Amino acid sequence: MHEIKCPNCGKTFNLDEAGYADILNQVRNEAFDKALNDRLVLAEQDKRNAIELAEIKIISEMDKKATMKEVEIERLKEELKSVDIAKQLALKEALGTIEKERDDLKRDLEAKETEKKLLESSLKEKYETQIKDRDDAIERLKDMKAKLSTKMVGETLEQHCEIEFSRIRSAAFPIAYFEKDNDSKTGSKGDFIFREADHNGTEFISIMFEMKNENDETATKKKNEDFFKELDKDRNEKGCEYAILVSLLEPCNELYNGGIVDVSHRYPKMYVIRPQFFIPMITLLRNAAQNTLKYKTELALMKAQNIDISNFEDELNIFKDAFGKNYDLASKRFQTAIDEIDKSIDHLQKTKEALQGTDRNLRLANDKAQDVTIKKLTRGNPTMAAKFEELKKEDVE
Repeated sequence: MHEIKCPNCGKTFNLDEAGYADILNQVRNEAFDKALNDRLVLAEQDKRNAIELAEIKIISEMDKKATMKEVEIERLKEELKSVDIAKQLALKEALGTIEKERDDLKRDLEAKETEKKLLESSLKEKYETQIKDRDDAIERLKDMKAKLSTKMVGETLEQHCEIEFSRIRSAAFPIAYFEKDNDSKTGSKGDFIFREADHNGTEFISIMFEMKNENDETATKKKNEDFFKELDKDRNEKGCEYAILVSLLEPCNELYNGGIVDVSHRYPKMYVIRPQFFIPMITLLRNAAQNTLKYKTELALMKAQNIDISNFEDELNIFKDAFGKNYDLASKRFQTAIDEIDKSIDHLQKTKEALQGTDRNLRLANDKAQDVTIKKLTRGNPTMAAKFEELKKEDVE
């Protein structure tokens, strides 16, 4: 970890190696641009100095040789006047040779002049080519810096962020969850979801990421704020605490080029960043969230205890309701049984009374049967009386 002090507010905060390296890379980019411009100025100055030195050297040599030849010609002319004809002929011949040499020297001088011009032209083209190459390199670096080295062949912004996270996952985020959001059952989805919990399973940070890039040839240019509402909706639907838009849109907007932009005044806990702040942003939010982990753990424990109490109360209420229902049902059945017993008792009482009435009737019938005599049966019935008399006589015989 590196301790960084803000030069504006004086606040000190810590950055891990990845965040520190990203900030250091920005500083190096600025230093590189300055050093490159200084080198270009020095190169241009060296070019002009080299051309001037070459011109001065060539002209000096040519002038020196021409002067020497002129002096020698004048000397020979003077000698020619004072010698005889033979010597004059010899001198003339020598003069012809000198003049020839002079002419050759002039031609050489002209050739040197041409060579100098060619050299100057060559040096000019060379340095112009170098300057053009430097300008092209500067433009490429500026373009790369503006687009943050993410517009590579066959690579999208999402792939770039995923690769950057995978590079440090095992070292910085060994137990974190970072995957694409493939759940579109609510009608929309973000690009990536980051979640991390402690070893007890208490989640202390969650981030919904949306990555937005746009080709240079796109006719209708989008703005970052066009995606705030949808991103906030995805954050709420997926239960994430933070929402972050990683954007290459509006490349000339100094607000977004300046660093991390807090748009919480529009939507809660939402930020807009350039891709170079992708890993540092996760690190900053994660470190801040870890400071509240203790309170979140205690809160989760209290919630769990409250849930246990609520569950106990719910189960007790369920038991009371079930017991009450069973008691009501048993009470109704008990009352039904009592009613049935009362009905049975009443029925048996009626049966008893009926049997008692039958007994009385049988007793009376028996008494009446015991009171029946032949005299009573034959009284007023002479026919039956005669028959009974005949039976008595037969019994006697």
